[in-house]
Amino acid sequence: MRPSNDTPALLPCLCLAGPTASGKTAAALAMVRALSGRREVEIISVDSALVYRSMDIGTAKPTLAERAEVPHHLIDIIDPTQAYSAATFVQDTRRLMQEITARGRLPLLVGGTMLYFKALFEGIDAMPSADPAMRAELALQAEREGLISLYRELQVVDPVTAQRLAPNDAQRIQRALEVYRTSGQPISSFHSQKANTPTPPLLSLEPSNRAWLHARIAQRLDQMLDEGLIDEVRGLMQRGDLHAELPSMRCVGYRQTWEALQTGQLDDLAERCIAATRQLAKRQLTWLRGMPKRQVVSCDEPLALEQAVAWAQKSERFMP
Repeated sequence: MRPSNDTPALLPCLCLAGPTASGKTAAALAMVRALSGRREVEIISVDSALVYRSMDIGTAKPTLAERAEVPHHLIDIIDPTQAYSAATFVQDTRRLMQEITARGRLPLLVGGTMLYFKALFEGIDAMPSADPAMRAELALQAEREGLISLYRELQVVDPVTAQRLAPNDAQRIQRALEVYRTSGQPISSFHSQKANTPTPPLLSLEPSNRAWLHARIAQRLDQMLDEGLIDEVRGLMQRGDLHAELPSMRCVGYRQTWEALQTGQLDDLAERCIAATRQLAKRQLTWLRGMPKRQVVSCDEPLALEQAVAWAQKSERFMP
């Protein structure tokens, strides 16, 4: 089954994206405060990690004070044992946008999970359902031959998908091969051309100097460790119902800390978390460059917050 191109248009909203540690939370709150005289705002999180309860430190969730200042949605909505898909995100977000609009307020979508933004803007393709047996076979092959062997296979059968994935993105590489082996078609063939529907105003926080972002990542990781990231992951391990292959435990920071606690090798944990977070930021920026209609603000410039606020005020004026 192929998807249709009749995805309903989105209700009026503002969208704020950017790589991890780019200052999205501060910018979002500044926008909310600046718009409060004209229109009340509610924030919808566009983040695949913030959905999980009991995962607070390593996900850099907005603080309780920040969440008390403005309503936040799609945070702490599922247990770490559960999965949350892009399709579910789209369904939840469209419902929330209707509810927020009915209250006479403006939805502000904020986050760094670019797949979620893409799914919301373009719709969801009809994919083959999961095949547990094939998934187990691929996991065994990865364990036996190494993930690089799966990535090389993907480069042969679906070079389009392989080009957009990092060679260490185990979850998506295995899913792409699962689709190919079960359907005989590359996963990229299910990515149809969508109707040319209007894209909501999208502001992207991107550093002009990558070193600035790297310093922010390192600083935030130090803060997470000081706040108790290791104890947070240790508590999750002690629950007994979680394991390292769950989507929640594959989140950056959690995967590395879980592995360090299993092996007892904590000395280089900070370095490994920083390296993984840098790779995440690189992938996020690659996704953003594929969104040509975005408005870019250099998040490392002194007036970045003022520019973000000015953009929000200007964009809101043209909304019904």
